[in-house]
Amino acid sequence: MNDESLIALLDDIESDRVERKESIADDDKIRQAICAFANDLPNYKQPGVLFIGVNDAGIPTGQSITDQLLQNLASMRADGNILPFPSLTVQKRYLKGQDMAVVLIQPADAPPVRYKGTVWVRVGPRRAIASPQEERILAERRRYRDAPADIQPLRDVDVKELDQTLFKETYLPAAVSPDVLAENSRTMEEQMASLRLVDLGPPLVPTVLGVLILGKRPSLHLAGAYVSFLRLAGEQLGSDVVSSHDIQGPLPRMMSQIDELLKLHIMTAVDITSGDKERRIPDYPLAALQQIVRNAIMHRIYEGTHAPVRIYWYSDRIEVISPGGPYGQVTRENFGRPGVNDYRNPNLAEAMRHLGYAQHFGVGIQIAREALARNGNPPPEFKFDLGPVMAIIRKKE
Repeated sequence: MNDESLIALLDDIESDRVERKESIADDDKIRQAICAFANDLPNYKQPGVLFIGVNDAGIPTGQSITDQLLQNLASMRADGNILPFPSLTVQKRYLKGQDMAVVLIQPADAPPVRYKGTVWVRVGPRRAIASPQEERILAERRRYRDAPADIQPLRDVDVKELDQTLFKETYLPAAVSPDVLAENSRTMEEQMASLRLVDLGPPLVPTVLGVLILGKRPSLHLAGAYVSFLRLAGEQLGSDVVSSHDIQGPLPRMMSQIDELLKLHIMTAVDITSGDKERRIPDYPLAALQQIVRNAIMHRIYEGTHAPVRIYWYSDRIEVISPGGPYGQVTRENFGRPGVNDYRNPNLAEAMRHLGYAQHFGVGIQIAREALARNGNPPPEFKFDLGPVMAIIRKKE
């Protein structure tokens, strides 16, 4: 936006496309504002504007606009509190004779957007928590044609394939704030639609995300939606098989089974000679394996393949193979670099965060590297073919 357009918005006290803040001290309200602009309830189809360094009357306050302040604002996009990720830009602009920070928030393609599980909207010149009717309006506005593959509707799948008990007892309380649940008057179908688990149609059908999170038999409808585990006695794929498992089911149960399987196969050595206290040293750190496997499930491609995520556990290393190569701004050259991330399945990433399997977006590989280093393992290796990504984790010597 040019300076004239920004100044016009800055002076328009009644506009519901503008919010003014003297500083970023109250970052909670700033995130609420970003969420509300991304939802674009009035359907302006234009960016909302957040000014930092001005008072309520639009007068500059002389706030120092530092690089750190701009970085703090930009980091609000992908820290996992506002989901799905909003599209925003952060700029330092010189307006009315003073520097100020300007955040431009684009309307979301797949609303409703939530901040900590709550949908915020603009109601005139103020922000507010969305009513059930306003949430329905946002859900109806969602454009499936342009939406990511993970929320495409599965027209040939009956909604009865979704586990309603799992939704009510596990996913809903994890994804929606308690205050919103306490005032909830929506039907279960409307709740599921708000969380992108079903398409209201008609007819009412599950989305890809719904089948992955709540499906009683996900691999029946998405052929590769499971994890194959193979423990081998030697260093080659043709070695004797120690154990073999196909881990299937809705994602919360599948992840729990995978964690238990990883714990079962990690071998721990006991050191009683190098100090006063006994030391237990695993051949692989659990946290590193969890991060690598969870990244494989989160970032894999689910359409156009029947291949599962594969875990090959050899005598000297573990290989985790994920269908689908680097996506978006992630390339072979920058893969795993801190701060470089993109999401083939942004709604699945959101769901995994709700369930506690992704605490911080974009840092899983870095967490794995640090855990391996602390344990004395070599750093992870990554290999790319035209399709899958292979992560190799080598055993501690």
